[in-house]
Amino acid sequence: MAGLIKAEDVALVKERSLLEEVIREHVTLKPAGPRSLKGLCPFHDEKTPSFTVSPDNGTYHCFGCDKGGDVISFVMEVEHLTFSETVERLAGRAGIELHYEDGAGPREEGAGRRSRLVEAHRVASEFYAEALISASDARVARDFLRARQFDRSVAEHFGLGFAPRGGEVLAQHLRDKGFRDDEVVLAGLVGRGRGLYDRFRGRLVWPIHDITGDPIGFGARRIFDDDRIEAKYLNTAETPIYKKTQVLYGLDLAKKAIARDRKAVIVEGYTDVMAAHLAGVEQAVATCGTSFGSDHVRTLRRLLRDAPDQQPAKVVYTFDGDAAGQKAAMRAFELDGQWDARSFVAVAAEGQDPCELRLSGGDAAVRALVDDATPMFEFAVRTTLRRFDLDSPEGRVLGARAIAPILAAVRDQAMRAEYMRTAAGWVGVSEEHLRAEIARAGNSAGRPGAGQDKRRAPAAEDPQDDAPPTDPGMPAPNERDPIVRAESQLLECLLQFPASVPARELAAVRGSDFTAPAHRSLFAAVMAAGPPGERTPAVWLDDVRLHAPEVVHQLLFRYAVATLPTRLDPSTGAPQQRYARSLLVRVREVALQGDINTAMSELRRADPASSREVAQRLTQLQKDLTLLRASLD
Repeated sequence: MAGLIKAEDVALVKERSLLEEVIREHVTLKPAGPRSLKGLCPFHDEKTPSFTVSPDNGTYHCFGCDKGGDVISFVMEVEHLTFSETVERLAGRAGIELHYEDGAGPREEGAGRRSRLVEAHRVASEFYAEALISASDARVARDFLRARQFDRSVAEHFGLGFAPRGGEVLAQHLRDKGFRDDEVVLAGLVGRGRGLYDRFRGRLVWPIHDITGDPIGFGARRIFDDDRIEAKYLNTAETPIYKKTQVLYGLDLAKKAIARDRKAVIVEGYTDVMAAHLAGVEQAVATCGTSFGSDHVRTLRRLLRDAPDQQPAKVVYTFDGDAAGQKAAMRAFELDGQWDARSFVAVAAEGQDPCELRLSGGDAAVRALVDDATPMFEFAVRTTLRRFDLDSPEGRVLGARAIAPILAAVRDQAMRAEYMRTAAGWVGVSEEHLRAEIARAGNSAGRPGAGQDKRRAPAAEDPQDDAPPTDPGMPAPNERDPIVRAESQLLECLLQFPASVPARELAAVRGSDFTAPAHRSLFAAVMAAGPPGERTPAVWLDDVRLHAPEVVHQLLFRYAVATLPTRLDPSTGAPQQRYARSLLVRVREVALQGDINTAMSELRRADPASSREVAQRLTQLQKDLTLLRASLD
């Protein structure tokens, strides 16, 4: 893996990626003044536009949900990508070669090679989709879909296709499209023996997309009895762009619903994902030829968003009712400590998967399966207890001992107590007996991860993707306070029109003059960044952000797009000088008056030896205040 993307390349990507153009792909923007645009926020439901964009300084802010940032943070949020993924995506869009701190140079195996491999998959996907419609030997594939109530429109929605039975039909098609042999082999679409041959032949195929919607692999199902490969499903082998432990089928379609509802539904197969989505369970995804693991947890955590101040997110697993399904559920239970989500298990009464259930019971039955899911705890306990004869004293003792680690791993004390009472009834032992077994098991004796903090994220793979620490102790400014409001308006002027604020008067302002701690932090960042000089507004604002603590970044973006209560001059970019100076005077006046009050108090307490010095300081402060008030006359 390459190192960190070089800072100058990140800056170039931001400079070349016009925020307005990127946001317009997701939001309808309308003019809201000479220098700003407004639209409905893509991050929360609203009827009145509160999402404001300032193209000049490259920032946005929603005054409804308080989310804001620059072009990189917007794409990260709306596409649910990491920092590195976002920069690479924007770089590819802008035609920028990225360089990395490890000296690897432009990452050919990254943006350049990736784009070729993705394009090869896109061409293959279109080829397979056309073959499903027109190829004579695709009739079996079409019958397979019709038998499951998937018509042509459904196949087109999910991009389904058919791999012709010929040995190198796709290989030749890709050659005709200009792809080199080494590219299509590396992509996993074609194999190489005595010559090239198609990896998938005579199978129904599903394109597998990454979270951004780029095709990166395929899943293929056996449909002919004479298929020489007995495996029911074949999947793309590991490639530079396809890692099966990280990929979830349907995530590109489900990501918005998962993020919106903070709910994910894990099913076992491609047809199950299709059935669930068609039934209205839009959060359904499936693994691709592997069991659900830690990398999948990490992928979904970015969408589910750990939120300690809210109800935990919900993850529902659907498994077959057989022994393999129970084993899969227990593996999923072992992962439960890796995220701050409550897990549930949904198993149909007849052991049907969602696709079968939809055929027998309709869409409502699929929705009911998910809605009526059993808590993972209960499923794990009941599955464990099936190994014991609970009609015998020995079986009850052994059963209680076996489920004690599961109960010990429940971190919520109130929930653990409730679970214990319920489980004691299932086993047939007293609560005191089970409580003693739990105490012996201890928090670290249960499943892997039982003793971990569930809100602790797995280790980040890229240092650039680490979330900076925040300071929860810094209160939000009280805008109802007229003094605080004057401070915020002064900061709005400084962030949007730094040249409009008189430099001489600004030099007299101290950070301590601001009453709100967040305002003090922002002002310090503005002063540390220095005058814009030759820097563009966006670059200068980014420098201010770099000097500001993470906890005030959203406030910075809010002030950078706020509408000033005065007429602006678009030609000079300066508000009325009197307005800016009045804000400086107001902030400095309050601070001076505080200094005067402090000096007066000192004077009353001062001994004769020092009272003269305090009186002189008080006189000077009063003089400064008088001159300050007169400066607007």
